[in-house]
Amino acid sequence: MQKLINDPQHLVAEMLDGILLAHPDQLRSLGDVHSIVRADAPVPGKVGIVTGGGSGHLPLFLGYVGDGLLDGVAVGDVFASPTSEQILEVTREVDSGAGVLYLYGNYGGDLMNFDLGGELAELEGHVVKTVVGRDDVASAPKGEEEYRRGIAGLFLLYKVAGAKAATGANLDEVVATTERAAAALRSYGVGLSPMILPAVGRPTFEMPAGQMEIGMGIHGEQGIGREALGTADDVADTLLDGILADIDIRQGSRVAVLVNGLGATPAEELYVLYRRVHRSLAARDITIHRRWVGEYVTSLEMAGASLSILVLDDELTQLVDAPVRTPFFEQS
Repeated sequence: MQKLINDPQHLVAEMLDGILLAHPDQLRSLGDVHSIVRADAPVPGKVGIVTGGGSGHLPLFLGYVGDGLLDGVAVGDVFASPTSEQILEVTREVDSGAGVLYLYGNYGGDLMNFDLGGELAELEGHVVKTVVGRDDVASAPKGEEEYRRGIAGLFLLYKVAGAKAATGANLDEVVATTERAAAALRSYGVGLSPMILPAVGRPTFEMPAGQMEIGMGIHGEQGIGREALGTADDVADTLLDGILADIDIRQGSRVAVLVNGLGATPAEELYVLYRRVHRSLAARDITIHRRWVGEYVTSLEMAGASLSILVLDDELTQLVDAPVRTPFFEQS
C-alpha cells in the first residue's frame, strides 16, 4: 500500500480537519469533526437538507455542502455509516423551522442510522422526511427498484433538492420534486480495478488484467457479471443500453447526463465515454441539456466509470441549471 496518510485510524478525522481548514468560509464542524454544516446554517425559512455516508467517496457527501445544494452532512469512517447521534446533531443545526429532508443512498447501515436519527429528531420537535437514492439499475431488476443501490446519480438528486429548497419551497414540495427526479433517474457503472482500504492495506478484490465488472457498486460490490474489457465505445454502449432498457426516454426528450469517474480513471477516458454517449443520444433525437464529466462520486482509487441519466421536465430543467457554490462544485 502506497498512500499519503499518517495513521490509517486517524485518516478520516485528519481529512475532515484539512477540509475545514481549507474552506472556513463555507463549512464548520459541530464539535465532532464528523458533523459538518454550511457556515451560514441554519438558513432562515429554508428547508434543511442533510446527507451522510461513509468516507472514501469524495466529493460525495461533504463536498456538496454549501449554497444551492446541501445544508449538512454526517460523515462516517471509510465505507462505514455515520452514527444516529451525528445525524441528530446536524439536524438540530440546519433546521430553521421549515423542516429537514434526509437525502442519501440505499445502504443498510445508512437506512438504519438515518431512521433512528430521524426518530430522535422528531422527539425533539423537528419535522423530518426522507428520500433515498436508488438509481443503480444493475443492483436489482426492473420492478424491484426499492432494492437498488444509490450510486453516482445521488449527485443529481442533490442538485434538484438543493435548488428546489433554495426557491423557498416547503418541505412537502421539496420531497415531491426530489421523488419525481428519483423516478426519472438511472445509473449504470463498470469497475476496472480494486481499491485499497487504508486500514486493511491490500486490495479488496481481484480483477484480472483485461477484465471488467459490469454493474459494480461504489464499495466494490459485485456487479451482474465479469467480461473482457471492451473498447470505450463498447463500454459506453453497454451502460447506455442498460439504462435505456430500464427507463423509457422518448424522442425529443431533454436529459441531464453525468459521466462519473470512480477515482483512478483519467479525465481523457471519461470524455471518450461521453463522446459516445452524446452522439448515441443525439442519434435517438434525445437532447443533452446539461452534462457533467469528471469525478463526482468516487471509490478511493478504484478505476472505472458510471453513466447517470436524468430525464428532465420543465421544472427539473430549471433546477439542474440553478447556481451552486460548495467547496468541491460550483455552477453559475
